[in-house]
Amino acid sequence: MTDISATPRSSISSSGNALMKKRNLHQKILQGLGIAAISFAALMLFILISSLVSTGSKAFYQTHMQLEVFIDPEQISADNLQRGKFDDVLRDSLQEYFPDVEDRADLRKLESILSSGARFSLRDRVQADPGLIGQTVTVIVPTSDDYDQLAKGMVDRDSPANQRKLSDRQIGWFDTLNEAGVITQPINWALLTNADSRFPELAGLKGALVGSFWALLVCFLISFPLGIGAALYLEEFAPKNKWSDIIEVNINNLAAVPSIVFGLLALAVFLGWFGMPRSAPLVGGMTLALMTMPTIIIATRAALKAVPPSIREAALGVGASKHQVVFGHVLPLAMPGILTGTIIGLAQALGETAPLLLIGMNAFITSAPGSPLDSATALPTQIFIWADSPERGFVSRTSAAILVLLTFLIAMNAIAIYLRSKFERKW
Repeated sequence: MTDISATPRSSISSSGNALMKKRNLHQKILQGLGIAAISFAALMLFILISSLVSTGSKAFYQTHMQLEVFIDPEQISADNLQRGKFDDVLRDSLQEYFPDVEDRADLRKLESILSSGARFSLRDRVQADPGLIGQTVTVIVPTSDDYDQLAKGMVDRDSPANQRKLSDRQIGWFDTLNEAGVITQPINWALLTNADSRFPELAGLKGALVGSFWALLVCFLISFPLGIGAALYLEEFAPKNKWSDIIEVNINNLAAVPSIVFGLLALAVFLGWFGMPRSAPLVGGMTLALMTMPTIIIATRAALKAVPPSIREAALGVGASKHQVVFGHVLPLAMPGILTGTIIGLAQALGETAPLLLIGMNAFITSAPGSPLDSATALPTQIFIWADSPERGFVSRTSAAILVLLTFLIAMNAIAIYLRSKFERKW
């Protein structure tokens, strides 16, 4: 038999201290690894946001020219504005700053300072007020993308002339206009008010914003009532047997299915079998509803389970029916959690790209859709289109579009957090 009293206390104390030091060391290592992981994640997030802001900020202001234009009645007629020579009128106004430029090739280069959409801006203004014909008016028109890049410092003036699009003479023309106070750089509201365009200086997000709105509206109108109805039936009314277990497992699995699978399903069923319009927000919304519905069902069931059983028992005890208990007591109490899950599901749907690409919502659309049946793009697909464009001006617009998308996602998640904290009840 071992005599415990024979063991020296100093030996027990020293071994206990060594064990405690080892445990403290392991705890410090674990804490250090956690802090390092959080710091690394924060650093990556900072690099991502800072790179997007530094690149995308250039798209939030645009280079314009302020010109005094004489609307010559011989070139522009009120009877036929569509055939008016608006290009010639703008070129004549621009040539007043460079009277020595007379060669036809040089005039074309000089005219290239103006954006291709400048003539349409002047045409729309004259069309709105034909009385301007014969008068000298001040117009503000955008410059072309090459000169916009030059004004924003994205063209290396010191590089060899054969390595840049603008020659030394063209850069000198722009500097002359800048010194004359013709060049301005106002806020680029066209980024939000214009639809897509082949020219970076004219491209905007209006079509994508409206398309995303219609798609999310269709998604909400389909997934919200169906998701809540399915969750209520499974949680409150369905018998607990193997069939309900199979349905529950499949719903959980659907929530983890890659989004491109839903896109393939929509391509085969909605477009292939039903013949629905391609590139329409209606089809996009239905596709996103298939993705969002499992998330809403799971969130709704979790919110219903969080309601204490005593609520149900008390209502049943005073004679309420099962339907009255569910719809009069349980559902209202679970609604904050349901709304939170729904908003998070819609925010996830807003950022999806793959399923929308498969149903054709990446078409080149130059106008905003007027209804869910019109062809449209969405914010994620518009980002994909711009990122694939070779023009340099679309680089900053791609980052700016990502910032706009992140703003909407953060706003939707902030609303979800607010609703949860505002209406959450602790039992």
